[in-house]
Parts: sequence; structure tokens; C-alpha cells
Amino acid sequence: MRNRNAFRIKPTLSLLFAFFALISSMASDTFAQRRTRPIARSQTSAKSITVQTEPSAIVWLDELRRGLTGESGKLVIKNVSAGRHTLRVRASGFSERTLPVLATERGLISVKLARTTDEAELNFQKAEEARERARDDETRNQAAELYRRALQLRSDFPAAHLGLARLLMDMSDYKSALAEIEEARATRPIYPEASAVEGRILREMAFEDRAIESFQRAIREAHGFQPEAHTGLARVYEDKGQLDQAAAEYRAAIAQLSDTEPVIYQLLGAVYEKLQKYREAVSAYEKYLELAPDGPLAPAIRSILDQLKQQAAEQATP
Repeated sequence: MRNRNAFRIKPTLSLLFAFFALISSMASDTFAQRRTRPIARSQTSAKSITVQTEPSAIVWLDELRRGLTGESGKLVIKNVSAGRHTLRVRASGFSERTLPVLATERGLISVKLARTTDEAELNFQKAEEARERARDDETRNQAAELYRRALQLRSDFPAAHLGLARLLMDMSDYKSALAEIEEARATRPIYPEASAVEGRILREMAFEDRAIESFQRAIREAHGFQPEAHTGLARVYEDKGQLDQAAAEYRAAIAQLSDTEPVIYQLLGAVYEKLQKYREAVSAYEKYLELAPDGPLAPAIRSILDQLKQQAAEQATP
């Protein structure tokens, strides 16, 4: 059994990139446990949404984490595509809310949250916060204890099982992580995020074909919108040397992520390098630099851009 880093980048023409795990903004999402009626909102043709709720609240759009509200409780979500969407909001000490955003609704959306005394929910919220802050086994074990406390209070809590599975995966306890995925799916059989995390665990265990099955199931369950699964599927195809398929999956993830994860452009650029598609590699790397000019990979990318541009020009010369 091999242990793989979820975002290992192999050497390309002149660059050895560091390993990267899936970004927490993509990896920490869980589906809402209940839905509530939407409240009055303004209607506009604008392409952005301004969420007004509690300060320091986490906001997801279509299960993609879009950020935290500020001290005023506001968060602007730009470049919202046409059509219906789902908004989810969570703030510490409050009951989580999920509500639809109709195709005609843009502009200001007010989301009122109610305080909760549900100990299972409160421990789950603390566990999620602790997992995001965890940097070593000691802090991860503390987060795991909070998840287990929530599950003792409410055994049928699929989001808590999933959060614990993510944490155990980070701790390389893959067998236990898969057991938590099974528990999550026992209560919620159609659970795209759980299927995507299952795929990531199986890839870490080097069960590539089973990982592909899990990622593909996640995409089916989500009716196509599952960027974590598309990214995971791309990583497996890259491991298997199926680079054209990997590039296609990275492009699918990028299309769904609304430019919230610059690292996917770097991953795509690395695949294009391997395919010797230098013009496409340059375009992907430049997009990374546009979105993350001070990102951790920016210096390495800048160091090879001139060489790649020269190679692209040579390819274009008859």
C-alpha cells in the first residue's frame, strides 16, 4: 500500500513543483442537514450576490465555499452564473441555513440565522473549526475528539462522519476514514461530497480504479457539478499517464470553481507541459499568476515562463 500526496506534481521540463493538498475551501464543505424557507431578497440583473448575515460566517454557493463574511456580516460573491443556485451559511453558535437562489435573484440576500443550543451541532462546528486550524497530530486528535463527541450526541450525523473522514485521511488512517464514509452514506446514500472524499482516500491507498469509480459516482450524484471529484479524477488520470483525460478533468473543475482555486491552473499547466502543449501551458500558468501573484508557486512559475514562451513560439513556427 502506497501513501500518495493528494497533489503531487511530477517533474516537467524544468520545474519540480511541491505537493499540494486540495484546498480547504474545497475540501471542508459538507451538505446542509435541513432546508428552511427563503426570506425576502432583492431582485436584480447583476451578476454578483451580496450575502448579509452574521459576522465571520462561512458562505457556500452550490456547495463551493466562497469565503467568510466581514465584521459587518457581508460577503460579495462575484461572477455568479445564470440560473438557480443554492446558498448555505454557517456561523459559530447558530443553526446552519440552506436556501435556494432563484434564477432571477441577484444583489442583496439577507440570511437570518437563529442561535442554537443543540450540543451535537455546536460540537460539530467546533470540530470543523479545529480541523481547519490543525497542523499536527496533536491538534488533529483534538479535532477528532470534537467530531466523536458530536457523533455520540447524534449518531445519524452524516456531515460529522464526513468531517471526521477528512481528518482521518489527513492523519493517514485510511481504513478508519473509509469506515466514516460508510457511516455517512448509510444515513445519506446519495452524498456527492462523501463519494469524492472516498475517491481521494482510495487514491491515497493506490486503488486507482476504485478511486475512479468513486469520483465518477460523485459527479453523477451531483448531476455533474462536483469540482473536487473532477480534480481528483484528473489526479488519478495523471498518475496513470492518461494526460489528455487529466487535462479535460482539470478544465471541468476550473469551469465549476469560478476561479476560486488558482492551484488548479498550475496543475493544468503542468499537464500541458507533459503533453508538450506549451502555448496552453503558458496560458494556464499566466492565469495562476493573475489570480495568485503572491502565491507559493508564483516564483517557480515565473522562472520558467520565458522558456515556455520560447518553446511555444518554436512550435508555432512552420
